[in-house]
Amino acid sequence: MRLRRRRQCFPSCSSHHRVDEDEAYWRQTKDDEELEWSHDSSHVITQLAQYIFFISIFAANAMVGPRSWFIGLFARSNNKRNDKYLDYTLSPLQEQRLQRLQERLHVPFDETRPDHQEALRALWFAAFPDIALKGLISEQWKDMGWQGPNPSTDFRGCGYISLENLLFFARTYPASFRRLLFKQDGKRATWEYPFAVAGINVSFMLIQMLDLYSGVSKPKCIPGINFMRLLGEDEEAFDVLYCIAFEMMDAQWLAMHASYMEFNDVLQVTRTQLERELSLEDIHRVQDLPAYNLLYQ
Repeated sequence: MRLRRRRQCFPSCSSHHRVDEDEAYWRQTKDDEELEWSHDSSHVITQLAQYIFFISIFAANAMVGPRSWFIGLFARSNNKRNDKYLDYTLSPLQEQRLQRLQERLHVPFDETRPDHQEALRALWFAAFPDIALKGLISEQWKDMGWQGPNPSTDFRGCGYISLENLLFFARTYPASFRRLLFKQDGKRATWEYPFAVAGINVSFMLIQMLDLYSGVSKPKCIPGINFMRLLGEDEEAFDVLYCIAFEMMDAQWLAMHASYMEFNDVLQVTRTQLERELSLEDIHRVQDLPAYNLLYQ
């Protein structure tokens, strides 16, 4: 995309001779002006593209609950109900783990809490172990794909769990985490998705898909109910599923040859694929999901 200098407005009826003169002057000089404009404003183009990307993500449909300003990237899917699933009863262990998971969803990120500050520092050093962090507010954070120098402003929409998800990814699957962070696979787009902000969107997508914000005692969609079986087998099932979903999103990004403005579409396709995998009847552990192998490529 090349920005072009706006042409001066001219009278339309009474000054045709002036229009002709100005049009001739315009034709004579426009090539030089466009070349100069292109060189002088390359950084403006990049910033504009980043701005459009964030607006397209953060200013979509409103989310229910106290964080209503945040992204609403996804309309609720009309998952097919089945009596066999709707009659499913949670075990005491599943109920306990679901309650703990739902409690995590309601913890906002608090930049004044020492444990939250420490988690943020830990994420930095997991990503850049050889680079000293200058501060919790620093332009360095943009290198990880945060919107600005203060990551806490990006956590407002999904809370502390989105930081926990990123940190779990970095510690549990470090090779996969770094491969996505540094965009090491495939032919990448000129304007790539910002890693950290994309991670927050993946957290939010999973929460919506699994019906965890509904406030009911158990999910009422097939993927959500099947997820409860995975949670019964592994208390970290949500965090592992997050890592799988992030890998799936990146794989879809490459397959679709996507760029900034297609991020919404990529995430929706990722959600659809993950719903299908969670609807398979022979999935008993999160490791049984076909996409789990993406973490070890």
